[in-house]
Amino acid sequence: MSALDTSRSRPRLPGDPPGGARACAVWGLGVFVYFIAVVHRSSLGVAGIDAATRFHISASELSTFSILQVLVYAGMQIPVGMLVDRFGTKKVLTAGVILLTVGQLGFALSHSYAMALGSRAVLGCGDAMTFISVLRLGSRWFPARHGPLIAQGAALFGMAGNLVSTIALSRLLHSAGWTPTFVGTALGGALVLVLIVLFMKDHPEGFEPLPVGPRPRGAVRRQLTDAWREPGTRLGLWVHFTTQFSAMVFLLLWGMPFLVEGQGLPRGTAGSLLTLVVLSNMVLGMVFGQIIARHHGARMPLALGTVTVTAASWAVVLAWPSAHAPLWLLATLCVVLGASGPASMIGFDFARPANPPERFGTASGIVNMGGFTASMIVLLAVGVLLDATGDDFTVALSSVFVVQAVGVSQILRLRGRAARRERETITVSRVEAVHTAEARA
Repeated sequence: MSALDTSRSRPRLPGDPPGGARACAVWGLGVFVYFIAVVHRSSLGVAGIDAATRFHISASELSTFSILQVLVYAGMQIPVGMLVDRFGTKKVLTAGVILLTVGQLGFALSHSYAMALGSRAVLGCGDAMTFISVLRLGSRWFPARHGPLIAQGAALFGMAGNLVSTIALSRLLHSAGWTPTFVGTALGGALVLVLIVLFMKDHPEGFEPLPVGPRPRGAVRRQLTDAWREPGTRLGLWVHFTTQFSAMVFLLLWGMPFLVEGQGLPRGTAGSLLTLVVLSNMVLGMVFGQIIARHHGARMPLALGTVTVTAASWAVVLAWPSAHAPLWLLATLCVVLGASGPASMIGFDFARPANPPERFGTASGIVNMGGFTASMIVLLAVGVLLDATGDDFTVALSSVFVVQAVGVSQILRLRGRAARRERETITVSRVEAVHTAEARA
């Protein structure tokens, strides 16, 4: 029986969609779009050396690509969430894929640093439109109880896109060259655009959202304010903030320099350890999704447990008495970092029950800002501290602990309020379900 099978006779809340095979097919198309977006997003990670040569840029200029992409992505999350709530998944995904394809094609044909930087910014705008849209798509096609599996499943296929970039694109770049490789990935975006236009549907028949008329003045601000006022939304943001950034910073920019320059590993071994982070993420994503779907109370222990184990792993590696930590310890760190992505998805599981369906895109955008904001802070902090300390990775990467401490303090402050509010919401929903059933009888 599929994890998303809805044939079991469990009660649904009023308006809960039925799920089923068609829901899996439509959601699968959305996940495929996200997979392509992650391939586009992470393609620069395997092309850093080639980009430095092609555009004649320094290491700091090269790092600007990653920082700009994260900045654009984080800044777009709330606007994208509100666009999804207003216009639906299909229209926003269509716009996102067009921007992704144009950005990747521009990057393929760029010969100047300025043009390449602009192309990555356009790509970042398109990328920002995918994940929130896929979460909204799942919430419209599946019952609410499948929310954790939907979020973890989308993240799992996203990491598969990262794996494709790490393994396949690096080989293609070496054999075919810059322009054919990036034009080829842009054609992947054109393919999914056709599939969206032909087969994407926002919701199943009979589950259309209420029609949206002209919005009164201030409606957008109220939508954002109402989502932010919910303790579950803010708790979700801080869970995402505290859990996600460790792996993202490691994979996006600083993992390879730390392993090669800081730990003295060959590039091939360092690349294998980066791949281990991705594989661990994929396996743990399935595990986390199943646990949370069966035991909703496991959300907070999993989130705080992941932060604790991640901090402990970094502390042992950075405090190792000899110059270089042993390979088994670095491999352990990479396995632990793989839990960061699945743990960050728990943030959406706090925001989902706190907000009505018509506000879920906005709330998801707020949550999704958290991890990318933290990543941008640490990306910058590590670079500044490396310059200030003469490439001392122990000091530079200790910035991880500061950001984790800030995030944990906010989680502990909000978790009680969010839990009480969630219990109230669930109680109201159950009463409504009973009244609806009695009215139909």
